[in-house]
Amino acid sequence: MSRRPTGLPASGAAGAPAGGAAGAAVSAPIAGWYTHNGRHDLPWRPTRDRWAVLVSEVMLQQTQVGRVAGVWPGFMARFPTPEAMAAAGPGDVIAAWGTLGYPRRARRLWEAAERIAAHGWPEALTDLPGVGRYTADAVSAQVDGRDAPAIETNIRRVVERRAGRTLSPSEAAAASREAGWPLNGRDRLLALMDIGALLCRPRAPRCPECPLEPGCATARSIASETTRPATPPRVAGDPSARPRDTGDPPAGVPWRTLGRRARQPAYEGSFRQRRGRVLAELRAGPRPSADLDPAALATLVEDGLAALDGPIARLP
Repeated sequence: MSRRPTGLPASGAAGAPAGGAAGAAVSAPIAGWYTHNGRHDLPWRPTRDRWAVLVSEVMLQQTQVGRVAGVWPGFMARFPTPEAMAAAGPGDVIAAWGTLGYPRRARRLWEAAERIAAHGWPEALTDLPGVGRYTADAVSAQVDGRDAPAIETNIRRVVERRAGRTLSPSEAAAASREAGWPLNGRDRLLALMDIGALLCRPRAPRCPECPLEPGCATARSIASETTRPATPPRVAGDPSARPRDTGDPPAGVPWRTLGRRARQPAYEGSFRQRRGRVLAELRAGPRPSADLDPAALATLVEDGLAALDGPIARLP
């Protein structure tokens, strides 16, 4: 399903990239690319409901899009509003969270729902439990069309590879505005996110298909890698046989590390896995605490993800 971007500013509108007309000319194809190739079929993309978007953003933290897409519709049917989630209680939310991982997110989401149900939406979304700067900006951009340059992993990879270097948070924000021109707000955020997920991939970027290829430092580096002639073998004592310095980036160019998210420790055999096993048992129903991993259970209780009724452990 294609949808025409809604974030196109009027001609001459404020917010043009610092590069002026030249910068706009380089990035303008992003609008057409997003219209025809963006991930508009993701189940949360059509909505502008603040609660639904917040739930999707919390789920997408450290969880692959495909897994979230399989859970989000049913989760929203169970908790369509903050009031519904607050009334359900944290145990029901943790149970519905299932195997998305990092279940503290479910607990914090319930706490946020409880606050919203009691006091309404705060002016600053970062006042809600579990909501950081990126999540607040992403929700504001998608729901209100606010021109907030939210920078998540995919977008950071796009703008840093385009620049050919690591960027500070303020530099990344400015670079996202320039790369996303003429889009703004919601459409710029989602277009850059989709380019990072579909084209500017961590290991195998598809530069020829990318609307941001012109002026991209990484695209030039990759092109030079594929066109650089093979280095001739060195012959001892023959200076003419030494490799010629072409001025191209050396092998192992830094684009492979730009925008890379820190790798999570292996799950198999980890304490996280032990916690997950105990939580899976409790999602099935209360269990005698003596039958469960005591160390894992203790940390779940401490995190508000489990509770004890004498010798019985259960979801809170």
